[in-house]
Amino acid sequence: MNYWWLIFGMTAITFVLRYSLFAWPNLTFPPLVRQGLHYVPTSVLTAIVVPGMLLPDGEHWALSLSNAYLLAGLVAIGIAALIRHLLATIGGGLLVFFLLRWMMGQLPA
Repeated sequence: MNYWWLIFGMTAITFVLRYSLFAWPNLTFPPLVRQGLHYVPTSVLTAIVVPGMLLPDGEHWALSLSNAYLLAGLVAIGIAALIRHLLATIGGGLLVFFLLRWMMGQLPA
């Protein structure tokens, strides 16, 4: 039963936070808050991607040249920094990732 209360509570909090922006459309944030909100997507994406690059099995650090996740991630970061094109970054990162996995013999048969 505690799980249901937890799910209900998280649903209520999420609804109230998102609905509040519609309930008060003239709500404005101070400049410092707006500046901080600018970095939220980058920080959330980093928090999702970096553990997958550094801990591909979910348990052990893999800081080596045999870690295709890390190498492809670094290449994708380089592509993003140079080209600044989302589709090129995704495509280039995936291409490098699968090429590395193929060259290392890590692709499933």
